[in-house]
Amino acid sequence: MNYFTKQKDRLVCNICSYYCKLKENQTGICGVNKNIGEKIECLVYGYISALNIDPIEKKPPYHFLPSSKSLSLGTVGCNFRCSFCQNWQISQTNNINKNNYFSPKDIVNIAIQKECESISYTYNEPTIFYPYAKDIAVLAKEFGIKSVFVSNGFESKEVIEDFKGVIDAINVDLKSFDEKYYKKSLGGDLNIVCDNLIRLKKNDIHTEITTLIVPTKNDSAQELEKIVKFIKENLGVDTPWHISAFHPDYKELDINRTSNESLQMAFDIAKSYGLNYVYRGNSNFRNETFCKNCGEVLISREYFNVLENSLKNGCCPKCDTKIYGVFK
Repeated sequence: MNYFTKQKDRLVCNICSYYCKLKENQTGICGVNKNIGEKIECLVYGYISALNIDPIEKKPPYHFLPSSKSLSLGTVGCNFRCSFCQNWQISQTNNINKNNYFSPKDIVNIAIQKECESISYTYNEPTIFYPYAKDIAVLAKEFGIKSVFVSNGFESKEVIEDFKGVIDAINVDLKSFDEKYYKKSLGGDLNIVCDNLIRLKKNDIHTEITTLIVPTKNDSAQELEKIVKFIKENLGVDTPWHISAFHPDYKELDINRTSNESLQMAFDIAKSYGLNYVYRGNSNFRNETFCKNCGEVLISREYFNVLENSLKNGCCPKCDTKIYGVFK
């Protein structure tokens, strides 16, 4: 894809849906994509701020290669400004440590050596370093290693189209269902995020959704119901929804941690609308995947650990119903 287009004396960045129109030497909202004259350069290409090996459940797709290891990486910068960001030390800075350069080949070699079945682009918003992520993902494909985005869902239309054959799975943070709150407190645009979720599903990218339940911000029954209705009507009842507990961080230190009662309320709303796969994260709830047909427990999890997995070729061993997801 073309990462920029020319418009008079500016270059338009095509990486995210802000479509920043940049004069020469100007950097976009993300702080890391810069008009250097003839092109827009991704300043964080190769310069990572975090690199870890995680269980895939920590990302947190539950229906994508369960029990496998994922090599997780991030850079600095973000195109959102969430006041509760739990990785704000890297997402809300554009201070690049150029002592940590890893080529795409370096990353893939580490994944191979550590026997990771996927590479996850996470910690900060991976869309802003898509040129780097894509080069890694394309090379990783040659070795049978899949790629996972953990994203705010504010990619450009061009990037989502380019995902096909490059990115295998995505977990999108659907942070709220309040348009004003999105624009004023988070960044981006709720309608664009929703449209992108629909595009991802149409493009057959394995998609899961996470909503961080932040007390007093997005935890009303009315708003949670709107999120659930959107998922059901536009993405389907088989789309996994992760409802995750907030803990005080960054600029939101005076808000209490999400209660189990609040998580349970969101869970109950989702089940009342018929969502088949609903999970309560950052909590002591056991998260189980049930067969949507016969109710058999198929996968049992505790925090990031899979305690039991009885799937056979992605199907229920009892009634042979196929489960949404990508399984070994």
